Amino acid sequence: MIMRNGMVALAFVGGASVCAAAPETSLRPAPRPAEPVQMAALAVTATSPDTQLRPVVRPVSDQILMAAARPADLQSLSPELSLRPSLRPDSIVEQALFKRRRLRKGSVCGDISIQGEKVGHVPAKQAGCGAQDAVRVRSVAGVTLSQSAVMTCETAQALNTWVEDGLQPAFRRRNQVVSLRVAAHYACRTRNNRPGARISEHGKGRAIDISGFTLESGELVTVAQGWSAKGFSKRLRKAWSAACGPFGTVLGPEADRYHRDHFHFDTAKHRSGPYCR
Repeated sequence: MIMRNGMVALAFVGGASVCAAAPETSLRPAPRPAEPVQMAALAVTATSPDTQLRPVVRPVSDQILMAAARPADLQSLSPELSLRPSLRPDSIVEQALFKRRRLRKGSVCGDISIQGEKVGHVPAKQAGCGAQDAVRVRSVAGVTLSQSAVMTCETAQALNTWVEDGLQPAFRRRNQVVSLRVAAHYACRTRNNRPGARISEHGKGRAIDISGFTLESGELVTVAQGWSAKGFSKRLRKAWSAACGPFGTVLGPEADRYHRDHFHFDTAKHRSGPYCR
């Protein structure tokens, strides 16, 4: 038998009925004694912000006491002056601004790093020659040209990019190039001066020939001698390779017999991309 709704039911075990007694005490948990509850409340009160969370006053450190007892006439071990860099004098700032104004005044092709003067229209002496909006360049990327070279702005910008991003990294920082030896620039002539040949890119102001480089040390490195020299061969070949991209045509000592002693750079466009030999 089972209990349902407070009634006692009979259960048959082994054929006999057995009476199941109800529990004499409640199955509900007994209430907690008052003492633990009071102790918990006291613990919460003891840890309240008003009593425990306030910072304790720090004791005076030995370092402060020693500093206070230090004789006033004892030499200081700390720097007498601030380690912060001093402000630049106004004269230096003025010189920098003056130099920049001067460079901007002498710049061409809208680039302060290309120094020269405007030439404008270059008349053609024969069909196919001449140039529009030409400039006469004296220096690019801080590197002077041995002679002012007439060219288009596109060619001047390509030369500037090559000197800054290709030539100087090839020669490293310790002994940079300070001057380019210009072998040829604008000239109304045929390719390699051959009779009946097509007009050279030189005749259009889109080419320049470089035969050597003057370094900061004053040393002159020529293409003719340095191309196979142990000390400069690797640098010259790296510089020549870096020109392939800024320029459309790049020719060097291994291109043909006409270019054994100089680099030829021009900005001609080729369908298959830059032509470099």
